[in-house]
Amino acid sequence: MQLGRVARIVLGAITLVVLALIYLPLGVVFLNSISTSESLSWPPPGFTLEWWGRALHSTGALEALGTSVVVGAIASAIALVLGTLAAMALSRYRFFGKETVNLLIVLPIALPGIVTGIALNNAFRTLMGVDLAMWTLVVAHATFCIVTVYNNAFARLNASGTRLEEASMDLGAGLFTTFRLVTFPHLKSALMAGGLLAFALSFDEIIVTTFTAGTGVTTLPLWILQNMFRPSQAPVVAVIAVILAVVSVIPLAIAQRLTAKDAEAVSR
Repeated sequence: MQLGRVARIVLGAITLVVLALIYLPLGVVFLNSISTSESLSWPPPGFTLEWWGRALHSTGALEALGTSVVVGAIASAIALVLGTLAAMALSRYRFFGKETVNLLIVLPIALPGIVTGIALNNAFRTLMGVDLAMWTLVVAHATFCIVTVYNNAFARLNASGTRLEEASMDLGAGLFTTFRLVTFPHLKSALMAGGLLAFALSFDEIIVTTFTAGTGVTTLPLWILQNMFRPSQAPVVAVIAVILAVVSVIPLAIAQRLTAKDAEAVSR
């Protein structure tokens, strides 16, 4: 179905408005990061790279960046293993409660972050009786990172079917050999995309992090929140916000490109 000329114009205008509402604030943040004003007055009275130098030499910001990278990497690794196993089980086998298990796996990404954060906080501190620490933060992030890996792997497994795996096992290959030589090569790009998405989700997560990070554990989003309203820190916070946005966008862009290539290959 083709849209009329007026409909295309209206749809294009709506798209431009939505994109402007999303990306213009990011542009303002970037301008604030190079503004000469400490109070972020608008319009900027001048431009300087002084705040970028301060941000790149800020011990607190660098430590928070390192924490975010470590937490994101570990949570993504856990998600890759558990998400792949869950996708294999639910795509290749039939069992009682399969649909319920599928719903429970994807539910964490659908729940509001504050609900997930409170639930995990209560689970760690009340049910398990443990203090919040780095590992509780990693586990918390892994709960929603699993969903991205699971969805990618599940879709790829359903698209590829089981014929090649069955042929491999008919020729004498065992379960692990079939996975290594047949299944995994088909899954590889989907897992890369899922892992990158999981890292991006973990890297900029703040709500669940607020409820599950231990004392002294500060990720980059938490550092931004803690320093946002401190005198003379606003431009530095703007710099860190720009860095956070860039680091979050890069994995998403790569994952999108991998997914597009896979869709193109399947269509052929």
